[in-house]
Amino acid sequence: MGDVPSFASLPPFPNDIETAPLVTIELKKLLANDANEAARLFTCGKELGFYYLNLMGCEQGERLFYDAQRLLSLEKQFFDLPLEEKALADRDTLKGANGYYGYKGYGKSIMDAKGTRDKHECFNLKKDDIVGNTEPLDSPQLIKDNRDLFRSYALNAQSIIILMLGIFNDQLGLPAGTLQNLHRLKAESGDHVRFLTAPPQPPEERGVNAGAHTDFGSLTVLFNWLGGLQVQLPGTTNWTYVRPVPGCAIVNLGDAMVKFTAGLLRSNIHRVVTPPGRQAEETRYSLVYFSRPEDTVPLQRLKGGLIDEQPHTNTPEEALTSKQWILKRGLANKMVALRL
Repeated sequence: MGDVPSFASLPPFPNDIETAPLVTIELKKLLANDANEAARLFTCGKELGFYYLNLMGCEQGERLFYDAQRLLSLEKQFFDLPLEEKALADRDTLKGANGYYGYKGYGKSIMDAKGTRDKHECFNLKKDDIVGNTEPLDSPQLIKDNRDLFRSYALNAQSIIILMLGIFNDQLGLPAGTLQNLHRLKAESGDHVRFLTAPPQPPEERGVNAGAHTDFGSLTVLFNWLGGLQVQLPGTTNWTYVRPVPGCAIVNLGDAMVKFTAGLLRSNIHRVVTPPGRQAEETRYSLVYFSRPEDTVPLQRLKGGLIDEQPHTNTPEEALTSKQWILKRGLANKMVALRL
């Protein structure tokens, strides 16, 4: 499929700053049922909850990687559209968007209790719209014209995610198919593709672009070409950059995996800040696929395997469904804004 892009057109990520020690997991080894690689993946899930997934050396991974490059080009075109075209998909007015799917303009969200506005634009496209589970929400013609690309990307991302969920399932000792059957392609869920961009800021305004958070769902697959993502390493409160690596996606676990495993797996806190060094002068783009449990799945501990060995508490579980959990998290963010 061609050589791996080396980000040569972008300023280099600085070599003189500390970076998070993410482990690199080889997709080709996971596809080959490599037992050692499966064990390494499980360790990543228990420790940092973030890892690089090397997509090179196998057809499935390279197809996802090169679809991501095509979507980066499309993303740039989308954010260059006139505001009135992007507003066709405004998430606050779009019917059926639930205030979440569709387009969010620059500075429209509140990042903290101080009222700090975000410094990015984003566009969320539902997996259910892409694969035909639901009637597609309205969007600019540019998005409609590229449904096939979105479908290719979403189907392949979903397939790789199901592979990883299956490995976590086996390592946990759960009955076969337990985690995979909570994330079926043809069942409605909060899965979506996200475009995200942040323009360069004047030196005096550089800082946090997206506040500290954990992800709502199960697994997140991220492509970014500039630095800016930061994580807190376990046991510290310091923020550490994650270096983008050509040929790799960055994968992290979300809250659902913590709830399903009674805390055995980790959903790590992270944020996005101004890229380091000369990269701060560039517009930053990200492409994300968020995998979440099906809408009707209760977010509570599963039974079986290693999970049964986890401590129990006397506090009853809230047992919200996946959809209720997403809406609750989203509503909490909106209530912060309303109080300001």
